[in-house]
Amino acid sequence: MTSPPGDPAPSLPGARAIRAVPPAQALAWYTEALRLFKRAPVRFGLLAIAIAALQLVLSLIPLVGPPAANVIVPIVASSLLFAALAVDRGDKPRALHLFAPFAAPVQAIAAVIAAALCVSGAEWLAGWHFAGANILSIEDITGLAASDYVLVYVTGVAVSLPLTLVPLLAFFEGAGVRDAFDWSVRAFARNVGAFAVYGALSVVLLGVVFVTQGIATPIVLPLWAVSSYAAWKDLFGAA
Repeated sequence: MTSPPGDPAPSLPGARAIRAVPPAQALAWYTEALRLFKRAPVRFGLLAIAIAALQLVLSLIPLVGPPAANVIVPIVASSLLFAALAVDRGDKPRALHLFAPFAAPVQAIAAVIAAALCVSGAEWLAGWHFAGANILSIEDITGLAASDYVLVYVTGVAVSLPLTLVPLLAFFEGAGVRDAFDWSVRAFARNVGAFAVYGALSVVLLGVVFVTQGIATPIVLPLWAVSSYAAWKDLFGAA
C-alpha cells in the first residue's frame, strides 16, 4: 500500500497503544493547533476560504448540490490535515494540498466519506426531529431558527467526536474504513473526558463563526482540522 506524497508511511495503529490523557489535554490540542496555524495564517486561511466557497457553491445547486457537498467537501477539507503535516515538518500550506486527499488510496477516501455521512446523517435527523426541516433543502435550511441551527450542529459535533481521528488514521496510517473507525472509536473511548472538552471548545468556536456571520471561518476551520491532527499525534504517538 502506498501513501500520498509527503505523508508518514502506513503503520497501522494496532501495533502501538493508544495514550490515555486527562480532559484538560484537549486544551493542549488547540494550543498546538494555534501554534501551527500562526506559522502560516494567511495560507491556512486561503485554504479554508476555498473549502468554504466550495461548500457554498455546491449548496446552491438544486437537488444534487447539498448531497454532493456532504461527500466532496469533507475530502477537500482534509487538505487542511495535509497542510498541518507540512507545517509541522517545516514546510507551508500550498494550493496543491487541496488535491492531496484525492491522491490517497481509495479505502482512505472511503473512510473519510463514511465518517462524513455519519455526521451529516445525524445532523439531518436532528433537523427533521427538532425543526421538521430537511437540511438538504436550501429553502428549509435558510428558514431554520438560530436555536435550531445550534441543535443541528451540536448534534453533528457530538456524533463526530468518536470519528475525529478517522481521516488521520485513513490518510496518514493507511487504515481502511473498518480499522479507521475502530481505532478512532477506541481512542475516543479511552479519552472520553478529553474529547468532551474538545467538543465543547469546538462548539464555542462554532459560536464564534455564527456571531461573526462567517468572518471567522478562515481561522476557525483550520483550527478545527489542525487540532484533530494534534490529537492524533498525541494519542497515537505519531511522529
